[in-house]
Amino acid sequence: MEIERIQNELISELMKMGEDPKPIHTHISLVILTKEHALKIKKNVNLGFLDFTSLSNRHFYCHQELRLNKRMAEDIYLDILPIRYRDDKVTLKGGPGDVIEYAILMKRIPDENLMKNILKAGSMSLQLVERIAHHIAHFHFKTKTNEQILRFGTVDNFRINTDENFSQTQKYIGVTIAKKEWEYLKSWTDNFYLNNRSKFEQRIKENKIKDCHGDLHMEHIAIVDEKVLIFDCIEFNDRFRYGDTLNDIGFLIMDMEFNNANKEAEFLWQSYKSFTKEENVDELLTFYKVYRAYVRGKVTSFQLDGVSDEKTRDELTTKAKRYFSLALSYATQMKY
Repeated sequence: MEIERIQNELISELMKMGEDPKPIHTHISLVILTKEHALKIKKNVNLGFLDFTSLSNRHFYCHQELRLNKRMAEDIYLDILPIRYRDDKVTLKGGPGDVIEYAILMKRIPDENLMKNILKAGSMSLQLVERIAHHIAHFHFKTKTNEQILRFGTVDNFRINTDENFSQTQKYIGVTIAKKEWEYLKSWTDNFYLNNRSKFEQRIKENKIKDCHGDLHMEHIAIVDEKVLIFDCIEFNDRFRYGDTLNDIGFLIMDMEFNNANKEAEFLWQSYKSFTKEENVDELLTFYKVYRAYVRGKVTSFQLDGVSDEKTRDELTTKAKRYFSLALSYATQMKY
């Protein structure tokens, strides 16, 4: 069944229950917000790095999302609800009827509780930054690793990600990234691998390649009832979640610096280092910040595809260029 019909009929049902539902679409999900909850439904798509084209796959990844996110946001992720088709209508109510879809039921987080909006409001104290750093450090300490996960830390395995980035952004040369920037960053990345293989090997020996979050930026961190909650980790592809803990924290640091919170980003890093006892890792952190900024530039460039509205295209182009410029600024601080 088409996602639009599911959306419209669920919204109609929720309105009859006194709700004022609002739909939000991403390229892989439909989220319906109510006053206190959110329903997240996976779309029937195959993007290569994820495959949601069968109901059984979507059901499986709903459970993966619930299980993985309960690690750091147990209060938010509540249940998996079957969506049924009964009497020619789509319904969330129990009883007979074919199950046509599944929804993850979550508590709704008020927008003002998101880390990004706390920062915008000027309410991001260094004490709060330290709490967030401690929370992430504790998660990185306790999250699992094993021989399979450790293999994702090798140069040969990780460069699959960076090679994919450069391949996928070639068509945006001259649009969101200049040719000389693309060539410089590719050469810099290749040379970093060539000159720093031992750094990657040492991280494996130290068991620092773990089952991380994978998408750790400010929009996925909230403060609710004095608790730090980190949510919306990557569930659909282990390759994007298994990795160096530095890659995880590096994403958040990059995101803070992209949003002009350099002082807070540096304090987060120093706090995280003091909690984790990390030493002699600043160059590797810079590498991961380059990688993360480049990925965000790539993903923002992807959003241009199929967008015809000139204002939206200009905004996305400017944003993507900023990410690529940030990646370049990190790389030029440490030449290879």
